[in-house]
Amino acid sequence: MDAMSDRSPQSQAAPQAPAHRAGFACFVGRPNAGKSTLTNALVGTKVAITSNRPQTTRHTVRGIVHRPDAQLVLVDTPGLHKPRTLLGERLNDVVRTTWAEVDVIGFCLPADQKIGPGDRFIAKELAGIKKTPRIAIVTKTDLVDSKRLAEQLVAIDQLGRELGIEWAEIVPVSATGDKQVSLLADLLVPLLPEGPALYPEGDLTDEPEQIMVAELIREAALEGVRDELPHSIAVVVEEMLPREGRPADRPLLDIHANVYIERPSQKGIIIGPKGARLKEVGTKSRQHIEALLGTPVFLDLHVKVAKDWQRDPRQLRKLGF
Repeated sequence: MDAMSDRSPQSQAAPQAPAHRAGFACFVGRPNAGKSTLTNALVGTKVAITSNRPQTTRHTVRGIVHRPDAQLVLVDTPGLHKPRTLLGERLNDVVRTTWAEVDVIGFCLPADQKIGPGDRFIAKELAGIKKTPRIAIVTKTDLVDSKRLAEQLVAIDQLGRELGIEWAEIVPVSATGDKQVSLLADLLVPLLPEGPALYPEGDLTDEPEQIMVAELIREAALEGVRDELPHSIAVVVEEMLPREGRPADRPLLDIHANVYIERPSQKGIIIGPKGARLKEVGTKSRQHIEALLGTPVFLDLHVKVAKDWQRDPRQLRKLGF
């Protein structure tokens, strides 16, 4: 009994709180693998443009996940693909540069599609990265049954062995069904370096507002247009100014933006019969912009032709690439 007496409550050291971690994670995967939807689900709000068209993300959108024990900064890159245009090459360069700068890489593979050449192309690139931990994330699990999901998990494990990739984790998630999204965050956090928060509490993204507004307009313009248009649309916000002379309790933000397409023949597709399509794009994007900025907006949209801008370095620079 005496031996126990010196272990009084006072002499026991208080358990140390785990150190705060902060760092960058990046989701990669072929176009339309669910990267942007996952970013939005983790952050809890819409910061990345989502679309069922491939190759919709062009800017590195950072979503910021704040937790008591960590701050996880998500870097959302374009889908890596075999490039056919100068724009495609530039987007691939953005991806590779990002991979070299993050603390952990999440490779997104949809549960409802077999591993294909596009996935292998990315996996081979990932095999060349030795220092950064890589997590395999099986997305869109709500679209398959448990048998198909199990097959996909085995196939991903096999792919890693084949290419000499040691997955830090293999995690199935459904961003739309909110299944295992917080578990994914729990698995990403220990892979981040220890350190203080990198961004102020409450910040959800470091993307300039003008770029986010342009992305929301482009997302609305992409919805329901024919297959040949997704790459051909670029949006530039020319100005965002508070309307002068408005009472303080009734502000209005004037936004003037141009929607650029590559050929005159595409103009009619975007504008629609009697301007109906463009009006719809304006209404839809305005609602998202108002939600993002928290203020009423007057949105002025114009459609312009920038001939073959995806292949022209001067035009690419002008449009922000």
